[in-house]
Amino acid sequence: MSGGLYSMESRDFDKTLDLTNIRPYGDTMNDGKIQLSFTLPVPAGDEAIEAAKLLIKQMGLENPQVVFYKELTPGFTFFNCYGSCTHSVDYTVIHVPKVESTTWDMEETDTFIKENIGRQIRVLGASTGTDAHTVGIDAIMNMKGYAGHYGLERYEMIEALNMGSQVPNEEFIAKAIEFKADVLLVSQTVTQKDVHIKNLVELVELLEAEGLRDKVILACGGPRLSHELAKELGYDAGFGMNTYANDVASFIAQEMNRRING
Repeated sequence: MSGGLYSMESRDFDKTLDLTNIRPYGDTMNDGKIQLSFTLPVPAGDEAIEAAKLLIKQMGLENPQVVFYKELTPGFTFFNCYGSCTHSVDYTVIHVPKVESTTWDMEETDTFIKENIGRQIRVLGASTGTDAHTVGIDAIMNMKGYAGHYGLERYEMIEALNMGSQVPNEEFIAKAIEFKADVLLVSQTVTQKDVHIKNLVELVELLEAEGLRDKVILACGGPRLSHELAKELGYDAGFGMNTYANDVASFIAQEMNRRING
């Protein structure tokens, strides 16, 4: 939802809205209500509940409430809690780096590639490193796609090859050379101890060592990735939550055209 539409609808809903001073919305405007959950390494009981409330207060939230708790295993208790945030942010000054492309549907992208590039774009995708999750890369690559958005395999002007999961970076690069890939797509779901960061950086370093980095469009995606982070790590684009194959395909087509035709 765009900022303009959001502000218009919200102002009609509640005249007290101030986009320069916004707080979380629970039951009423500006009440600051927040729901949070966490686990403490203590046994369930009154002391555990009090510890959770004190911790919530130290987070800067008022009126802490524990609405549910359960001992997960001896010595560890899970909590669902509420609190009221006293802080606010100025929504009007927020700027988030985003992928600079126009999102088209499949037919529009195919037509653009035909008219401006004149051949199929070769796209290689994988969940690299030790990441065994394929849901993300399958949603982008596989013909059936996800949530009504067809995957790249269904595009007439894209030749897509999905290598699946747990693909070592070295093997990924070797296949890219064999496949003569124009685009490399990397999916990363596992993020414990920043393993995704290390793996993504390693891929860039290996591509640079092979003299291939500037010869391919390099993009990554995953639930905890953003375009800003991707750019910092040396990628051309990053696709996070709520992005689909048509977002990726549109970017690929437009970036390829920019590189070829200027």
